[in-house]
Amino acid sequence: MTTLLESHSACLTHETPEGHPECAARLRAVLGALQCPEFAGLLRVEAPLAPLKAIQRVHPESHINAVLSMVPEQGFSRVDADTAMSPGSGEAALRAAGAVIDAVDRVMAGEAENAFCAVRPPGHHAEPEKAMGFCLFNNIAVAAQHLRAEYHVKRVAVVDFDVHHGNGTQAAFWDERDLVYISTHQSPLYPGTGRMDERGAHGNILNLPMRPGAGSDIFRETVESAVIPVLEEFQPEFLLISAGFDAHQADPLGGLGLTTADYGWVTGRLVEFARIHLDGRIVSALEGGYDLDALAEASAAHVRALMSGAA
Repeated sequence: MTTLLESHSACLTHETPEGHPECAARLRAVLGALQCPEFAGLLRVEAPLAPLKAIQRVHPESHINAVLSMVPEQGFSRVDADTAMSPGSGEAALRAAGAVIDAVDRVMAGEAENAFCAVRPPGHHAEPEKAMGFCLFNNIAVAAQHLRAEYHVKRVAVVDFDVHHGNGTQAAFWDERDLVYISTHQSPLYPGTGRMDERGAHGNILNLPMRPGAGSDIFRETVESAVIPVLEEFQPEFLLISAGFDAHQADPLGGLGLTTADYGWVTGRLVEFARIHLDGRIVSALEGGYDLDALAEASAAHVRALMSGAA
């Protein structure tokens, strides 16, 4: 078995205004890091366009059309103060969602044990009817609903270790008894959601906010004492990861103080859980991470751990 890497050059054509932290250089940094010889064994695949019916399982058709209608012919359009679109943004968003769908298909078919989708725009802030926070469509939520609709997978878990709370995934999962969302994030911080008392309609949301400067020890203890036990209790049939690397100590938008080693460690713990309980089935998608060097190092550590699990 091997680890799948899904990406597409169209994700580089989603341009943002000069100085914007969510820029194409982020993806170039990730893909550059994954060109090292140790990653030669990755199964590299170009992401297809997502079928609209798959996105519609999370976002209403009217919302999808509204987002795509905002793609400008030139220059930039603004979804909100933080979220910009360029002429390439529509295809990039459809490729990003298409990557996680295709990765799920390939993992379910046994072509790979797990997968990392190096794509942008990210997705975890996108609510069912609201694009925001650099995100247009919620890639991970789309993957979860694809698993349910096409493979009749009942229980799906998402672990999100981005420094920001994934309000969009929480909103998409809120009423879903068999979809569990677990988030470790900094609080207070954008978008202001993610309190521990936000539990979902069926107790299916676990928010684990941490204070600025929490650091490696608190993060690792939180994973061991809360994340892994909840996964073991829930017993998912498939694990999705919102892989944001902006809790890194070098990141300009966060302040949790994690290290590159923490990302390899947490991925390794999730891979270990997946190998024991669900035949290793993991699909991970890039979310945040805004210091280019730290992003490259942390994403490499993440993929290295995925590959060790698929060996």
